[in-house]
Amino acid sequence: MRRLSLAVREHVHWALANCDAILIAVSGGADSTALAAVVIDHCLRAGSTPHTLSVDHGIRPGSDREAQETCEVMASLGAQSSWVSVTVDAPGGPEASARMARRSALAEHAQTLGERVAVFLGHTMDDQAETVLLRLARGSGVGSLRAMSVRDDAGSIVWMRPLMNCRRSETLGACRQLELPWVDDPSNKMDGPWRAADGSALRRSAVREQAIPSLAHSLGMDPVPSLARTAELSAADDEALNEWAEQVWQRAWECAAGETQPRPEALAGELRPALETPQAAAEAASGIGVLRVAELKEIPQAVRMRVLHRYLSAVGAPSLAHLEEADALITRWSGQGPLSIPKGTLARAGKGKDARLILQPLRLERERPRH
Repeated sequence: MRRLSLAVREHVHWALANCDAILIAVSGGADSTALAAVVIDHCLRAGSTPHTLSVDHGIRPGSDREAQETCEVMASLGAQSSWVSVTVDAPGGPEASARMARRSALAEHAQTLGERVAVFLGHTMDDQAETVLLRLARGSGVGSLRAMSVRDDAGSIVWMRPLMNCRRSETLGACRQLELPWVDDPSNKMDGPWRAADGSALRRSAVREQAIPSLAHSLGMDPVPSLARTAELSAADDEALNEWAEQVWQRAWECAAGETQPRPEALAGELRPALETPQAAAEAASGIGVLRVAELKEIPQAVRMRVLHRYLSAVGAPSLAHLEEADALITRWSGQGPLSIPKGTLARAGKGKDARLILQPLRLERERPRH
């Protein structure tokens, strides 16, 4: 209990000083129950009453009763407690759908509590390790391997995970010490009622019950702290690369019109007519601007891909294949034509130091058939 209390204390004090209210997500499991107990204790000692919300996903009989009982336990500890039922029907697998529904319910409830609310989540080091393994299996880069952050500031909501350096065994121990009941949700088990889209066990459940124990047995060591450390190191690397990419962006990006636009006489190919005048240039890029190729050629690919991702995201979410094709316009230029990307096209125009990448969004009015 003391270990969890020390881990949470500074985060509660920060939230009390910087937010209008504290909302704790309580599933009824040991992690969130232990988190709620220590957060409530710190808040009450500081003269503030926190709020809790339990979300019933409605996927098995009796889940609504468990949410209500969890709500009653939180009220007995001194919180303003609530529970809500949600419908899990978003696209994607059941885990992602449930997470989206739960996060939406928490966000909606937070909006009723103030302009800026800290939402406390019960993720532990074990959850972080599982996330790293899952993302490694998908071939993720450092931006994804940073996994979950202790604090994600989304403006009106600050998502906080103060138990990221604590273990699941510690939350179980705290619940036993405080004699607090918790729910072992069978939906989180490999043989539970939820299955992946292909009928196999849920990915996270399989990692938790099989992959990590197998790693521990094979390596002769607990892999969880090392995997969590990988996330921490990846976060530091990702922040450094993002700062570098921001510096490159400031040098490479130019607005579409005005003195910094590409000179029409320096541009070639089918995009030249669209950029003959400042007005046409501004319309062609819709305020997106252009990227100077010379600023992108001699930097590491990891930095260049971040700049390209930012640029292409102005019209839609680019895939890795789209980013690689865009990168080829810079590093393997052989006169290839405009690329089709989500909701737009990307082309290179001009030569030498005057070469630019030009992003053009699709015009919906041009796509409509004429009658």
